[in-house]
Amino acid sequence: MTSVRHPYLDHPAPLAFAHRGGAADGIENTAAAFRRAADAGYRYFETDVHASADGRLVAFHDATLDRVTDARGRMAELPWSEIRRARVAGREPLPLFEELLEAFPDARWNVDIKAEPALEPLVELIRRTNSWDRVCVGSFSEARVARAHRLAGPRLATSYGVRGVLGLRLRSYGIPAALRAGAVCAQVPESQGGVRVVDRRFVREAHAQGLQVHVWTVNEPERMTALLDLGVDGIMTDHIETLRTVLSERGAWA
Repeated sequence: MTSVRHPYLDHPAPLAFAHRGGAADGIENTAAAFRRAADAGYRYFETDVHASADGRLVAFHDATLDRVTDARGRMAELPWSEIRRARVAGREPLPLFEELLEAFPDARWNVDIKAEPALEPLVELIRRTNSWDRVCVGSFSEARVARAHRLAGPRLATSYGVRGVLGLRLRSYGIPAALRAGAVCAQVPESQGGVRVVDRRFVREAHAQGLQVHVWTVNEPERMTALLDLGVDGIMTDHIETLRTVLSERGAWA
């Protein structure tokens, strides 16, 4: 484990993240999913944001409504007045991220910026609600996260994008690579394209840089256990009961 670098991370590790609120039953990124996770004792939630055509910040993973709702269309091309009528799994409405911040005042949010139009509205929302200690911003795009950090300043917690993770992986092998200053964690898959990302060497290098390591999306108990044995600082899961059981059996459920 590494020392706490930002108030967002000020919680006993390992951190347990409810990925999209716990997506195993298909009601992902809904108030109902996050309520269930909160009732199960989770305090860290992972979600995604898109901007609607009229600039509203919606907690939703996909670029289109098609996969998980009873509606169709691209998020960026639809106004909130239409998006709000869609139902996840045919029954649960899509929330605005601002509504989630208000509904779960004790929660901390890991937010993946899925598209560029969502970036500035997210930073502005965090500023307006003074949620600096409650939100960590990430994205596959290192440039997007770096821009968010430039806009917000050091109060904003950010994770590395793909380029930052690659730099950290190279450094773990002793290969010089630049790292963006200001990140507080590396949030990574266990492996990517058949290539192992998280191993003891990677975790050791991240900790040497003062970074926590959070791994997504881990749903099998044996994988959770192996990663915890490596010393990772957090796990994101769709199966919230499974992760709670694994951590409880290790005496690590906070």
